[in-house]
Amino acid sequence: MLKTSDDNKSNDQHKCQHVAIIMDGNGRWAKKRHLPRFMGHKEGAKAVKRIVIAAQKSGIAALTLYAFSAENWRRPASEVSFLMELLYKTIEREFTELINENVRLSFIGNWQVLPEKLVAKIIKITTDSAANSGLHLLIALNYGAQQEILAAAKDLARKYQQGDLNLEDINEDDFAKKLALADAPPVDLLIRTSGEIRLSNFLLWQIAYAELYFTDVLWPDFSEDDFNVALAQFSLRKRRYGGL
Repeated sequence: MLKTSDDNKSNDQHKCQHVAIIMDGNGRWAKKRHLPRFMGHKEGAKAVKRIVIAAQKSGIAALTLYAFSAENWRRPASEVSFLMELLYKTIEREFTELINENVRLSFIGNWQVLPEKLVAKIIKITTDSAANSGLHLLIALNYGAQQEILAAAKDLARKYQQGDLNLEDINEDDFAKKLALADAPPVDLLIRTSGEIRLSNFLLWQIAYAELYFTDVLWPDFSEDDFNVALAQFSLRKRRYGGL
């Protein structure tokens, strides 16, 4: 039996191409076990590699992970310092291994202001993986969606003031090109772990029509099975994009 155009459209709606994850619950994972918070972050780093591998198996095109927000600087200096060192070691050990698995790495956010050796490592691994054609792994570092949108609006306003842009020429597609994820498929599914039900200033423009999935599982415990459950839930959603 031949598939109709409506059947093909339905299949496209249920095919997840891009998953974004707010990786939450490291601190609570450690607290439940009477461990220092840094132990939760170390276990959370292990979960990152586990879920990247799961994403590869699932066949999705892109995975965006919220690793460090623009607001996370408000945490104690000792914790921020530990997170910066953990990010460096994770990129050096785990992400370098992923390059050999054909993963392409990109980083979004204002990561250029992070510690110098971390910035150098980011530049190197981004360059080394640029030609890879497998899963596109995007890491959000020092990222905030409101700040990102404001910067894009200021850029457009500056061009308008200089006479390089007409108001009529500004549209949603052009605005989106000034934001993170411009070279990735639209976000289909946003996952947040730990039971919190909020977006925490993450990809506010890019998830306008994404499906949202919240789970009580703490990030260090988030497994391949948990990831697949989220994808299965996505496949059951009816995506209307404002239509009927």
